[in-house]
Amino acid sequence: MEETKRPTDETVEQAATEQTEAPEVQSESEEKPTRADKKKMKKAEAEIAELNKKLEEAQAELAAANDKYMRMIAEYENYRRRTAKEKDGIYADAYADALKGILPVLDNLERAVGVSEAEALQKGLAMTLKGAEDALAKMGVTSFGEKGETFDPEKHNAVMHIEDQEHGEGEITEVYQKGYAKGDKILRFAMVIVAN
Repeated sequence: MEETKRPTDETVEQAATEQTEAPEVQSESEEKPTRADKKKMKKAEAEIAELNKKLEEAQAELAAANDKYMRMIAEYENYRRRTAKEKDGIYADAYADALKGILPVLDNLERAVGVSEAEALQKGLAMTLKGAEDALAKMGVTSFGEKGETFDPEKHNAVMHIEDQEHGEGEITEVYQKGYAKGDKILRFAMVIVAN
C-alpha cells in the first residue's frame, strides 16, 4: 500500500500564515500609490480646479448677462408706460384744443337764439359761420367743392350728372355739401352735381 502524506502541523501553519500575509501585502500596495498614480492624481486635481474656476467664471458671466437682461426688460417697460402716457396726453391736448376752437361758435349760436329781429339774426349767423370757418382754418382744415371746379373723384362725390351746354365736361354745376380736408386726409367728400 502506498503511503498517503498527511500534512504536518508545520505545513498547515505555514500555509495559514501565507494566506494571512498575502492580503496584508495587497492592502499595503493599495495604501501606497506609486509615482505614476501620484502624478495622475495631481493632474486630475489640477484639471478639477481649472474646471471649477471655469465654472465659476461662466456662472459669473451668466449672472451678469441675466442682470443686464432684467435691466433691459425693466427699461423697456418704463419706456412703454411713459410713451403710452405721453400719447394719451397728446391726444387729450389735441382734443381739448379742437373743442376750444369750436366753443366760440357755440357761444355765437346761443346769442343768435335770443335775437328777435330777422336782420340782426342773419348778421349774427353770418358772423357765426365766419367764426366756424376761422376755427377750422386754425386747426388746418380746408374746404373744397366750389361751383365751377373740375370734378375730382378723389375729393368729390357726384350725386347727379346733368347735360348742360353752358358748362364744360366734368365741371361742378352745383354743390350740395362742401368737402373738408386736413392736409392730404379727406375728412368729408364734397357732394356735387357734375355736367357731362
